Amino acid sequence: MVGAANGGVVAGARRAFRLLIVDDSNIMRRRIERSQQFDELEVVGSAANGVEALELFEKTDPDLVTMDLTMPRMDGIECIENLVRLKPDVRILVISALADKATAIDAMEKGANGFLNKPFTDRQLNDAIAELIRGA
Repeated sequence: MVGAANGGVVAGARRAFRLLIVDDSNIMRRRIERSQQFDELEVVGSAANGVEALELFEKTDPDLVTMDLTMPRMDGIECIENLVRLKPDVRILVISALADKATAIDAMEKGANGFLNKPFTDRQLNDAIAELIRGA
């Protein structure tokens, strides 16, 4: 993993995974995009709510999704259910300030593959993304 995080992929190599970032905070979406350190990840879009996420998901066909839970129009739990219905093998990392165990369990039961509490460090984000990639 250290090699991948430090540019272990050959320059010009095809990006292996497509990432969609979903969070109602523009600041958080940009932070996730800037903080991820994987050459094999291509950010294919970012959405501010579950409705936007579903539209972008159908257009971009991502392999990995980072998902906030508390958002307007459609929350993260409902969005996770819809994404998994569209693509059962999508890998979803919930990134949320809702740290209670019941919420995390609910997200995992609906199809999420990991849970990261806000606030988080860049290292925690990259470790969580690495787990998703390994599981893909």
